[in-house]
Order: sequence, then structure tokens, then C-alpha cells
Amino acid sequence: MRLLGLDYGSKTVGVAVSDPLGITAQPVETIWREKENHLRKTLARLSQLAEEYQAGGFVLGLPRNMNYSIGERGLMAQEFGQKLGERTGLPIFMWDERLTTVEAERALMEADVRREDRKKHLDSMAAVLILQGYLDSRRNIPEA
Repeated sequence: MRLLGLDYGSKTVGVAVSDPLGITAQPVETIWREKENHLRKTLARLSQLAEEYQAGGFVLGLPRNMNYSIGERGLMAQEFGQKLGERTGLPIFMWDERLTTVEAERALMEADVRREDRKKHLDSMAAVLILQGYLDSRRNIPEA
């Protein structure tokens, strides 16, 4: 079953998709909106992507503070997840996303992506990291 990974931001949602076996995550796109609370088109696009990829659910990044508490951004992500679940009827799995944007920025820099192009890819790369973290946590990998 494929899953879609989401990095929910104030004006963007980065999207990633897993392979059918749930082993790896790949970037899909970044959905842009003009205002933070204008979600109708964003939810419609995510519904479209879920259908296109035959996704069985969403892994939504949950911004937590470094002390594990949930702040304003985390509450907004939870509210968005609730709306997305109601819209699509698919399960929403919340996943701790602390420092994924920093890690995504570092990965893009190491890949020699030009500074001007990084913003185009940053959110979908963060979504990849969120989804990959979730997928890795579900696997039972025996110790070597």
C-alpha cells in the first residue's frame, strides 16, 4: 500500500509518495497557496494525488518543540490532518518532523542544488524525510 507523506507549512505542502511495498519515499511536488487558511484547493489536490497514486493513507509531519510539546504550528498541522481525513476518508498518521527542514536543506546543498532552486524542492524533500522516517519505523530489520 502506498502512502503519501506531507510537510505542512504556512503557505506550502510538500508531498512525497512511497513505493507500493512501503520501502522508499520519493518527492512528488510542492503545493503552493496564497494564504495560510485557504485550504480548499490544497485539500482537493491532495485528494487527487491520493486517488492517482492509490494511496492508503497520509503521513503528516507534526512539528513539535524540542521538549516534545506541541505548539501552535503543531496544533495547526493536527487541524489540517483532521480536515484532510474528513475530506478523503483515509487515515492520517502523525509523525514527528523536528529538524526535517534543516536536514532537507543540508541534503539539497550537498547535492549542489542552486540556492534559488532549493525553495522549489525544500518542502517536497522534507516530505520525503518525514515519510521515510515513518516507513523505516514500521520495518523490522534484524540486527546484523
